[in-house]
Amino acid sequence: MPDTSPNVLLICTDHWPGSLFGIAGHPAIQTPTLDQLAKNGCRFPRAYSECPVCIPARRTLMTGTTCRTHGDRHFAETMRMPTDIPTLAQTFRDNDYQAFAAGKLHVYPQRDRIGFDEVILHEEGRAQFDAVDDYELYLADQGHAGKMFAGGMNNNDYLNRPWHLPEHCHVTNWTTQQMARLIQRRDPTKPGFYYLSYCHPHPPLTPLGCYLDMYRDIEPPTPYVGKWAQDLQSLPYALRTRESSWQDFTEQQIRSARQAFYAMCTHIDHQLRIVIGTLREERLLDNTIIMFTSDHGDMLGNHQQWAKRLYYEDSARVPMFLVGAADDDRVGHHRIDNRLVGWQDIMPTLLDLAGVSIPDTVEGISMVSEGPRPHLYGECGNGATATRMVHDGRHKLIYYPVGNRAQLFDLDEDPNEMNDLIGQSSHARVEQRLRELLAQELYGGDEEWVKDGEWVGLPDQEYEPTPNRGLTGQRGSHWPVPPQTGMGGVLSLT
Repeated sequence: MPDTSPNVLLICTDHWPGSLFGIAGHPAIQTPTLDQLAKNGCRFPRAYSECPVCIPARRTLMTGTTCRTHGDRHFAETMRMPTDIPTLAQTFRDNDYQAFAAGKLHVYPQRDRIGFDEVILHEEGRAQFDAVDDYELYLADQGHAGKMFAGGMNNNDYLNRPWHLPEHCHVTNWTTQQMARLIQRRDPTKPGFYYLSYCHPHPPLTPLGCYLDMYRDIEPPTPYVGKWAQDLQSLPYALRTRESSWQDFTEQQIRSARQAFYAMCTHIDHQLRIVIGTLREERLLDNTIIMFTSDHGDMLGNHQQWAKRLYYEDSARVPMFLVGAADDDRVGHHRIDNRLVGWQDIMPTLLDLAGVSIPDTVEGISMVSEGPRPHLYGECGNGATATRMVHDGRHKLIYYPVGNRAQLFDLDEDPNEMNDLIGQSSHARVEQRLRELLAQELYGGDEEWVKDGEWVGLPDQEYEPTPNRGLTGQRGSHWPVPPQTGMGGVLSLT
């Protein structure tokens, strides 16, 4: 590669909805850095995670392929990355780039570098996979061995409290500093691919107190609930199974959770200034491609749902901001591109902008040199909680096989999905067209949901609440280290 090849900084967060930015019109969130970043390039307001849950999404990100190709549409914690598909990192390295990652990788084994030269790793306390977590080592060096979860908050809940250790020990600060150091320690004779992967605003919701204070006098919007979602008992089975402790939250607890979540976002926004400042001071910024995104969003109480694994806008629609090198007008600035894009498109887009040949295995399309796709297919889960989605850029069809339930939304007229249009004569043609598109995408046993051209799905089921003995995966003290289960043995975290 020539010395002028651009550097690439890919910034990934976890659980950040596409709507949660000042530039997107949110009334409460404070994201000045990311708002400016979006103005410096192009924002894609209709970007989606094909499988809105961590591991499958990251497999799509790193291979440029769909779930059907990379093999996971559920959450396969011990599934290895495909060996016959080049990763984004390996492709850059094969083209004389250095490739570094800091933060959350979420692959198995955890120390699989999947093509990176180096990975400085934080995996949110998943000690059952027999890997050394660099962030936990850092806490030990700071005199806080095993204290990551000593505040009592966990990875999949919405209780919250201020961070319990010194500010410099917060994982957002640590991840930022590791990336800044990787940039400073680069080989100056090669371009760099840098993957900055923050684990937040994914719970645990433990913001720094100073960021929580920023939102004390800012009232977060109250959750909106569509007509179709008001009666929890009438929802599809896959939604009824999500009943948990947070659905008993009071209005104050919901308000508190949202404020804490916003605080985590703003903390990341401010820390990104250090990484961008490092690029600027190292005289790399003008020759660096930057992309900001998230593996999925979070319902945050909207439609009486929380977290991910859903195809409603707050869960599946993700931020996608792209900034090109200063002399590359393919991206431009102050642009908004309303085309339909997915996470499979990130790999070909970054390679295209960097002038690197896109491997034949890639199924995504470049956002800067190819036309828009006619529709996007999404799949999440297997069995009783499976959910499928097809989106044509305006209309979205969501399908739940158990009970043979479907929903249809017109996102131009109803961006918050308040009105389910399924079965309405006014949208019969749209519904039929999307059902036909969805049927063409089915595989792996899903084809049995359609018989002789009619959707039959699976028999409905009754839902009975089950105990939550592990408090939604609460971690304990990590010093001494938790018991190791051996390669392939997995301690359930839910």
